Amino acid sequence: MTTTSTTNSSTDVTSLLQQAAQSIISGSTKSTLDVNSLVSALVTAKTAAQSSAIVNKQNSDNAELSAIGKIKSALASLQTALSGLSDGTALSQLAVAIGGTGTGVTATADPSKGAVAGNYTLAVTNIATANKISSQAYASGASLGSGTLTVGVGSSSMQINVASTDSLSDIATAINSANNNPGVSAAVITAADGQHLVLTSKQTGAANTVTVSAGAGLDTGLNTASFTQVTTGKDATLSVDGNTITSASNTITNALTGVSIDISGASANSTQTISITNDTTASTKAINDFVTAYNSYITTETGLTWDPTAATGSQAGALLGDSMTNTITNGLGGLVAGGITVGGKTFSLSSIGINLQHDGTLSVDSTTLQTALTSNSSAVAAVFNKTNGIGTTLNSFINTYTQTSGTIDQRTQNLNTDLSSLADQATQLTNYQSTLTDQYNAQFSALNTLMTTMANNTAYLNQLFGGGGLTGSLNAK
Repeated sequence: MTTTSTTNSSTDVTSLLQQAAQSIISGSTKSTLDVNSLVSALVTAKTAAQSSAIVNKQNSDNAELSAIGKIKSALASLQTALSGLSDGTALSQLAVAIGGTGTGVTATADPSKGAVAGNYTLAVTNIATANKISSQAYASGASLGSGTLTVGVGSSSMQINVASTDSLSDIATAINSANNNPGVSAAVITAADGQHLVLTSKQTGAANTVTVSAGAGLDTGLNTASFTQVTTGKDATLSVDGNTITSASNTITNALTGVSIDISGASANSTQTISITNDTTASTKAINDFVTAYNSYITTETGLTWDPTAATGSQAGALLGDSMTNTITNGLGGLVAGGITVGGKTFSLSSIGINLQHDGTLSVDSTTLQTALTSNSSAVAAVFNKTNGIGTTLNSFINTYTQTSGTIDQRTQNLNTDLSSLADQATQLTNYQSTLTDQYNAQFSALNTLMTTMANNTAYLNQLFGGGGLTGSLNAK
């Protein structure tokens, strides 16, 4: 290829030099010489081969860089899909169902906190309530005095300063906006008998009672003793399988290990069943997501190496014959095709419904997978065990390529270094073209000047010796 380019370039230069010579001759006959076009053509012919080589290598490197980026992205997506299968979380998810005639109960189960499958009877006597108190009636704009008002809930309290001009609404605003509010909300209700300051605990439970104390100079009606109990703060009372439980909150997290139970007013005086089962829906989704991500990698790799479905002449991709890509694909295929040995017994992906196809992709037999999840969970657990399961081994294998400073990062860095070098070469070539242009322009300008001088001398000599007998010539008649 180099020899051909050099020969063609030499031929072009020779041809252009011939044109230049002819142009010079024409110049001697007073024809116009287009120096700029001629110089441009000479410079192009001189540097075309090198310029083409640089551009072709840049295009090749960029195509390879883009292809490797797609490979890394596909592998990263596969790792994401494998994450729950590698650490076991995707297969240990639990589903919670609430049964019985009552309502107002919801629950979640977290296996990472110790939740296990089982059925439990929940009987709710009453839910937890928040303490609410209301002041005596005051006329609108009534003077409440001035001083310090202490507002508390449970064992915490705060103080606010009340001015003689403050109304009940001003006091409520001060309570609600206080930075050190212990957990009290204040409102003013205007009733037929006047205005009432209503204070409510933001926390439920018997211990979270609201208190208020009027300091010297304030109306004594702002003391707790003068307030009416609107709602008494109570703890929730319930039982799980006959075991009595009290809770200051309606979210109960310490009754069943790893289970959070939420009760509302509708659940009072009801008996319901909490059923916790293995969530096969979550497991099925996780496995199907893994298969989809694996197949996406295979499809990506195929399109970047050799795509038999493409038009003739376009089947070859940027990574055709690429050693790294071939190693990745073969490595993944080998791990998927191989078995997983646990306790002296070998399990295959096909045993749980994941089958390797002739084109390298995977398919899922939904019936076999559901049977394995519901009736042969030990096989599923073995295939995806945390020690040497398929999720763990695939993730470990992929990580050598996708990790920071891994194989792909190093490959990318090398390509970027090469592109930087090519950019420098392109700059140097441009500078050389500029220098060459100046050189040729100077040479042809000098030639033009010389030919103009020669033409003038020729005209003079012709006039002198061959003037046809004109007056002033040597052969004048």
